[in-house]
Amino acid sequence: MDTSVKKQRDYALDTMRVIAILAVVMIHTSTRVLETNHYDLNNYGRDLLLNQISRFAVPLFFIISGFALELNFDFHSSYLSFFKKRTTKILIPYIFWSAFYYLFIYTNHDFSFIKTLSDGSASYQLYFIPALLLFYLLFPLLHKFYKVISNIWIFIILGTLELVLLRQDYFIKALAINYTLRIVILNYFMFISGIVAAKNKEFILKVAKRFWSLLVPVTIYLGYYITNEAKNMYFKIWNIDAIYSQWRPSIFVYTILLGTLLYFIFTKLNLKFFKELSNLSFFVFFIHTFILEIVWKFAPVSSLMFFISVVLLSFGIAYIAHKIPHLSKLTG
Repeated sequence: MDTSVKKQRDYALDTMRVIAILAVVMIHTSTRVLETNHYDLNNYGRDLLLNQISRFAVPLFFIISGFALELNFDFHSSYLSFFKKRTTKILIPYIFWSAFYYLFIYTNHDFSFIKTLSDGSASYQLYFIPALLLFYLLFPLLHKFYKVISNIWIFIILGTLELVLLRQDYFIKALAINYTLRIVILNYFMFISGIVAAKNKEFILKVAKRFWSLLVPVTIYLGYYITNEAKNMYFKIWNIDAIYSQWRPSIFVYTILLGTLLYFIFTKLNLKFFKELSNLSFFVFFIHTFILEIVWKFAPVSSLMFFISVVLLSFGIAYIAHKIPHLSKLTG
């Protein structure tokens, strides 16, 4: 195989990745506001709205990951080289930041550091990484059986099964399995959707263009629906998981529709300058909860300024860190 072929770059994915990391920051800053105000959802409706309409972030990251892997998998000469490159890029920063949070930030714990690496519990955003690593392990197998998973009927069955699992997990009882496996099971269709989407870009763009006038209002409506769903569920069961959970049938549909719209919009705009911000997003993912704690402790501000402050400081530090040779290999 000719490995000299230039790696494909989809600038729409770069922009979507930036949107997704901003949504992650919005979830965490708005959650801190709601938490501080004892989940007074009636008086902090705006914060609840911002929190809930941002819940597409992690599912969209799984879609983007599947898409990017499928787009460029052929540039790896073997499964071993693929896995080595991917895990090295992610695993080293993950271990570094897990140690940072475990030893210096969230030190009130009674579990081992090894456990934090297995489930991402050193800091609340890190659960994403062990799940992503499992998807990396599964990807070559999914790639090999692409014709099977992309068959329309198999694809529909997989999506329907995911919806059933999401309904069970949110409305009835959370799946009683290992936490990382739970995240993988509740997001496998998102990852598969990204793989399939990478092979059907033109079809996605065609559908988005044809049904644009329908997709926009439905997606907006779903954002409000998700917000009311979380509010009603919280008042029904008095459990903050009703707000925190992004594993719901409604968010499943919301993420698929919003992801389709964003891909269509950013493919048309072709915003290449988001490439640099996208390159910083991994570092921002790791550091923003630390920045959040600092800002909230020393300079508490309004919810909007809280979000803006965390974003600007996180990206600013990421920019400086990436200027230091080889540091990004350690920090992301």
